[in-house]
Amino acid sequence: MTLSDRRIIAMVSQEDQPPADRTDRALIAYVQQELSAPAEAIAGYVEILLEEAEKGAPHEFREDLGKIQIASRALGALIASLMGPIRDRDDTADPEADRRRLRHDLRTPINAIKGYGEMLREDAAALKDARAFVDDLDQLLAEASRFLERIDGLVDFSSADDALSTGNALDPAKVAHRLVASVQPIAQGEADSLAALPSRILVVDDNASNRDLLKRRLERQGHFVTLAENGIAALALVREAAFDLILLDLLMPDISGFDVLVTLKGDSFLRDIPVIMISALNELDSIVRCIEAGADDYLAKPFDPVLLRARIGASLEKKHLRDREREASAALLVEKERSEQLLLNILPAPIVARLKSGETVIADHLDDVTILFADFVGFTEISSKLTAPDLVGVLGRVFSAFDALALKFGVEKIKTIGDSYMAACGLFGAREDHAQAVADLALAMIDALEALNAELPMHIEIRIGINSGEVVAGVIGAHKFIYDIWGDSVNVASRLESTGLPGCIQVSKATRDRLSPHFLLEERGSLEVKGKGLMETFLLVGRK
Repeated sequence: MTLSDRRIIAMVSQEDQPPADRTDRALIAYVQQELSAPAEAIAGYVEILLEEAEKGAPHEFREDLGKIQIASRALGALIASLMGPIRDRDDTADPEADRRRLRHDLRTPINAIKGYGEMLREDAAALKDARAFVDDLDQLLAEASRFLERIDGLVDFSSADDALSTGNALDPAKVAHRLVASVQPIAQGEADSLAALPSRILVVDDNASNRDLLKRRLERQGHFVTLAENGIAALALVREAAFDLILLDLLMPDISGFDVLVTLKGDSFLRDIPVIMISALNELDSIVRCIEAGADDYLAKPFDPVLLRARIGASLEKKHLRDREREASAALLVEKERSEQLLLNILPAPIVARLKSGETVIADHLDDVTILFADFVGFTEISSKLTAPDLVGVLGRVFSAFDALALKFGVEKIKTIGDSYMAACGLFGAREDHAQAVADLALAMIDALEALNAELPMHIEIRIGINSGEVVAGVIGAHKFIYDIWGDSVNVASRLESTGLPGCIQVSKATRDRLSPHFLLEERGSLEVKGKGLMETFLLVGRK
C-alpha cells in the first residue's frame, strides 16, 4: 500500500489510530473478500448449469459451459494470486501500474464468461422447457456484471478519498479502519493468560511431545488436564471421570480420532462433551466429516496458541452454558413435579389430567356412585379440652390413617369439613364393585380408629353413613378450587351418618342391594330422614 493510501486511511480518525500494518492487512482482506464473493457465485452457477446440461442439453451447450467453467476457475486463481503483489509491494513500487494490471487481468476471464454466457443464453432461449436453465444463466450473467462494476472501485484504493468525503460507509479503506479499530490486538502473553472458566480437559494424542506441550500450556491457563496416549485409553477415561472438553488428535495408530469421535457422540452419556479435533491433516473432507459427526471445532497442526486458547474458551463457554441450561431444566422439572403433586393433593388425578389437556369446565353426571360420610361423635366437647396443636395433631393422625385406607381400596377422598370425612367410589370409569370398595373402607376405618384410640389422648368414636345413586361431580371456584359432588344421593348419605349410631356403619337400601350377598348386614328399621321421610336402613357388620 502506498503512502498516499495510508494518508487516506489516517483521515478516517485521528484518535485511537490502529497500527498501519493491521489496517493494510484488513483492507487487502476486505478487497479480496469482495472480489471473491461474486467469483464464487459465478462458479456455483456454472456447476448448477453443468448438472442441468447433463440431463439432455445439446453438446454445444456443454462445450460452452466448459469454457465458462475454465474462465471461472482462472478468475478465482487470479483473485488469490494477484493480491500478493499489492500486499507485498513497498512504497517505491508504481501503484498505478499495479492497478492497471490488476484491472486488466481480472477483466480477461470475466469478459470470457460474459461473452460465452450471452451467446449461450441466446441459443437456450429458443429451446422449449429451458426456463430453469435460462434463469440460472441470467443469474450467472448478473453476477458477472456486478463483478465488472465493482472492479474499479475495489482495485483503485485511492478512490477512497472521494468516498470519505461523501461519507460512503462501504468504502474499503473505511471498512478496514472501522474493523481494526473495533477489534483489539492480541496482547503479548495472551495465549497463556488465565482462562475465565478453568475446566477439566482431556488431551488425546499419540505423540508424547504434543501431549506434554498441550498439558503445560493448558495448565498455565488454569485448566485441569488429563492425558491419553491413544483412543482406547481416552474412551476408558471418559467413562471413569467427567470432562468439560476433549482435544482429540485425528491421526492415531490404534483407533483413529474420528472413530473415537463417533463412539463418543453415539453414547447418550458422553455425546454432550465438546470435542475439538486437532490434526496435521488439513483437508476439507476430514474437516467436514468430523463436524458432521459432532465435533465442535477443527484445528490444523501446527496451531497458533492464541487461536487454540480462543477456540477452547468458546467451546467451554458453550458447554458450561448447556450445563447451566440442563441444571435449570432439571430444577424446573423438580418444581413442576412438586407443583403437580401439590395439585394431586387437591384434585383427583383424572381431573388434573383433564385440566392439563385444556378442559376449562369440569362437570359430569354419574349414574352409579357410592358415597361415604364419617363424623366424630361428640367432637365439639372433646375439642374444647385440647390445645390447638393437640387438636390438629389428633385430626391429622386420624385423617391420615383414613387417607391411606382410601388409597388402598381405590376410593376417592373428596374432602374433610371440620371433623367430618367424605369419600366416594365410582367417579372415574366404570367400576361395578364401588359399593363393596366403600364398605371395605368403612369397616377398615372403624378398626383403624379402635387401634389409634390406644395412642390418642382421648377415646374417639365415629358414625358412618353410606348411600349409592347418581350424582353430579365437578370442579368449582377459580381461586382455591375444589372437586366436589352434589345431588340427592349425597344428601342421603350425610343424613344416614347424622342419624347413625356411634361406632356403627349405617347404609341405605340402595347400598344394601349392591352389597348382598358379600357382606353381613342387619336391619335397623325405618328412620325418619329429613327431606326423605321414612327410609329403610341397615347396619353394616362385616364381610361374609
